[in-house]
Amino acid sequence: MINRVVLVGRLTRDPELRTTGSGISVATFTLAVDRQYTNAQGERGADFISCVIWRKSAENFCNFTSKGSLVGIDGRIQTRTYDNKDGQRVYVTEVVVDNFALLESRKDRESRSQNGGYTPNNNGNFNGNFGNPNANNSQNMGPSNQNNQNNNQSSMPKDPFAGSGDTIDISDDDLPF
Repeated sequence: MINRVVLVGRLTRDPELRTTGSGISVATFTLAVDRQYTNAQGERGADFISCVIWRKSAENFCNFTSKGSLVGIDGRIQTRTYDNKDGQRVYVTEVVVDNFALLESRKDRESRSQNGGYTPNNNGNFNGNFGNPNANNSQNMGPSNQNNQNNNQSSMPKDPFAGSGDTIDISDDDLPF
């Protein structure tokens, strides 16, 4: 049987670190994972996935992440039940994390925390895309920002063969396939 989960998302709040009676560290957190499609209003939904991580990994996870941190996790889905104080049976489905990866630099994380959850994009503007440089944030772009965007495009590497007018002649013997 296969039970593997790989997710990339942002923490909805700081992870909660606890210790069991036998001294084992356990942390719980919720990961917000964007959906691939948008609704009729053009808004992208998200799924909020409950996760749990154990032992030394839990301690490291709590030391290096906070609300809004972009992380990748690898684990498995687990279900469990318990009876609450009213005697009702409660079913819980969560991801038990085996491995995690921090997907933003410390500088980006600190910048985000200082700016209320937003990171500057490549133009120095702030957007709600949490530092995604590929996201197109053209709304409310004034003339100075448009000039800045044009300057960034002109600093892109140029094709050394563009406009030379010379045809590159390669024989079939030189091709690797």
